[in-house]
Amino acid sequence: MLKTALYLVGLTGLFLLVGHPAQAGCIASAPDALTVRQQAIITIATLTAKGDLPRLQQALGKGLDAGLTVNEEKEVLVHLYAYCGFPRSLSGLNTFINVLEERKAQGITDVWGREASPITSTAPKYERGKQNLETLTGKPETGPKTGYAALSPEIEVFLKEHLFADLFERDVLTFTERELVTIAALVSLGGVEPMLQSHLGIGLHLGLTPSQLQQLLQVAEASIGKKEADACRTVLMKVLQTSNQPGAPKRK
Repeated sequence: MLKTALYLVGLTGLFLLVGHPAQAGCIASAPDALTVRQQAIITIATLTAKGDLPRLQQALGKGLDAGLTVNEEKEVLVHLYAYCGFPRSLSGLNTFINVLEERKAQGITDVWGREASPITSTAPKYERGKQNLETLTGKPETGPKTGYAALSPEIEVFLKEHLFADLFERDVLTFTERELVTIAALVSLGGVEPMLQSHLGIGLHLGLTPSQLQQLLQVAEASIGKKEADACRTVLMKVLQTSNQPGAPKRK
């Protein structure tokens, strides 16, 4: 019990540290720090979800400079429509067109990168989506439908067939990168704590560390503000306290 209490004190200290940009270097220099490329993905996702197009335009350019390909940034913007809607996603894509045209006019040749591989599986799309979701969560999709799935079975089908099959099967981005996009968007949207909690758990299951998730919020804070980021830090603290992942506090 004492060991857990001491861990929580230390963990709280890390959250306080992340909340102060002047001290942010302590987290950014950690051995498991997010790469510049990953940070660019997070910034693009938060600004797209927020609808801050002038800053998104800058972030898209910096992402290309950080090593993201054109198709990877495009995939981030496409993925986001599932979480923040077509208006935000399409606005992001139109902004990206302007960025590419401006960079071309400046003599910059951007790398387009590979496109998504064709889907060759003949399994039903629902089953493929279900399998992908099980991979993401590490939990079997069994038992009776509850909550929204019981109230609206059709949306549960849409989620499995479209979000977790059509989108997650596109291999331009890895599952982990898609979760960085998703979490960043949910942080920016606000008011979606249950879904945020679920995706933070998925991030841990996929191998993101507590430090990396803390840094994700630190990066997002520059786009959404401290108040909003702190609200999400509360959710992350709850996830880490109930997680069985290495580096997270254990329940007695």
